[in-house]
Amino acid sequence: MNKVTHNVYIGTMASLVVATTYYLATAGYSYYALPLEERFYHPNYAWFKPSGIMGQGLGILGTFLITFGVAIYIARKRYGFLSKFIRLKYLLEFHIFLCTTGPILIVFHTSFKFGGIISIAFWSMVAVVLSGVIGRYIYIQIPRNIEGRELSIQDIHDKRNDFEKEFRNNQSLSEDIINLILSNNQEHKWGLKTYFRNQGKIRTLKQNLRKSSLSSVERQEIIKMAKEEMTLASKIGRLQQMQKLFKYWHVIHMPFAIIMLIIVLVHIAVSLTLGYKWIF
Repeated sequence: MNKVTHNVYIGTMASLVVATTYYLATAGYSYYALPLEERFYHPNYAWFKPSGIMGQGLGILGTFLITFGVAIYIARKRYGFLSKFIRLKYLLEFHIFLCTTGPILIVFHTSFKFGGIISIAFWSMVAVVLSGVIGRYIYIQIPRNIEGRELSIQDIHDKRNDFEKEFRNNQSLSEDIINLILSNNQEHKWGLKTYFRNQGKIRTLKQNLRKSSLSSVERQEIIKMAKEEMTLASKIGRLQQMQKLFKYWHVIHMPFAIIMLIIVLVHIAVSLTLGYKWIF
């Protein structure tokens, strides 16, 4: 999937979420806008109420989307399910799509009426969705290879060592230039300050290379390699920082997801016990 196709993929899913929300909101606005005590008299009360055909259907479909989204993502991430057909990052985006659409359907299923134990499930669901958005941001910050596999610190160190050998084996480079390129070899920092510092090093490197006997093509190649080496140094810092954030993220995301799941199961069991069977 190239960049254009990827953008279309994300745009399509985002459009579906917006379109679904807009349709449900406009279709049931006259019902949802009424005070709770007046909804019983709405002509489509039997349709929109939580136990109605549409209301209950939204709850069932929303629960299915969340369950399927979580199950397929865990199966791919932990057990390699469909690994030959789809990259993990694309499946993550599909997981986010399903687990965003599902909660929206469930909100309309409740007809915006939250109380008792269901309110705990609702706010747990909100926490899961919001933490999922944060987790998506953290995920895309983690350095990966072209196949989408997360790089380890050792992978990055190995690449940097290869660059260092290449620089030192180049007889046309002076020791000063090599030291300038590798001066951040022990720094594992990531951020705006590091970016501007590296830009200054690149300018100094260009000035020093102009004084050398290297051709224009050789100078450009060395500058390109130097930029890649500096990027690898920043990736180490970014990877270390994101790994720490992921530990804290799991503390929020997983417990709320488990709480939501337990309460939803209790809710389904109680509904079936009371005889709510939708269209079946």
